[in-house]
Amino acid sequence: MKPKKNPSADIGRNSSLYFMIGLSAVLFVIWQSFEIKTYEKTSEVLDVVQVIDNMDEDVPMTQTVMTTPPPPPPKAPAVIEIIEDVEDIEETLIESTETNQDTFIEDAIVRVDDVVVEEEEEEIIVPFAVIENAPIFPGCETCPTEEERRSCFNQKVQEHIRQNLIYPEAALEMRITGRVFLKFVIDANGRVSGIQKRGPDRLLENEAERIIAALPKMKPGMQRGKPAQVNYSIPINFQMQ
Repeated sequence: MKPKKNPSADIGRNSSLYFMIGLSAVLFVIWQSFEIKTYEKTSEVLDVVQVIDNMDEDVPMTQTVMTTPPPPPPKAPAVIEIIEDVEDIEETLIESTETNQDTFIEDAIVRVDDVVVEEEEEEIIVPFAVIENAPIFPGCETCPTEEERRSCFNQKVQEHIRQNLIYPEAALEMRITGRVFLKFVIDANGRVSGIQKRGPDRLLENEAERIIAALPKMKPGMQRGKPAQVNYSIPINFQMQ
């Protein structure tokens, strides 16, 4: 092994210190380079608008139309001529109709034979159960007795209701059921009038009224030999199957 030229000189003695100083300087330079901020330069453009008043406008020429003034009003005549009435006007006297205590009024004498007394017929509504001759439904004319005609009337009304009954769709959807009580009058002409109804819902009441209003014209009921109004009642039961 060859001996060193200068044994007292040690080159690598402070190498670690120098390394740390250099590393710190390099890191500081790198950190500062990251911290530097740059901004983009924007160019501003200003638009200049020039407003020019155009004073050279073409003004239309107007023409003045000369109109003639209206004629002056006619002057009043200087001398006013007074014309006297030739005909004499007769005044009509209106007599007063007021009376006083001295006025005598003759008593009017009326004979009993001259008074005409008219009998006013009262429209009486007779129930179906107590009427002398019940109304006759079309098709029940051949029934010989009064009891059979009443039974035929009830049967025909029930058949009419069954054949013409249409359950309202809205009532079916809402599942509305119940009984509607009806009361109506068969007038002196044999027609149905004065329908009264009472039920659980308006939909069922309207359908029941429609069926009764569609009843045919009948032979009117008779009371004391004259046509009379007959009151009739019947319930209609709305039930879903």
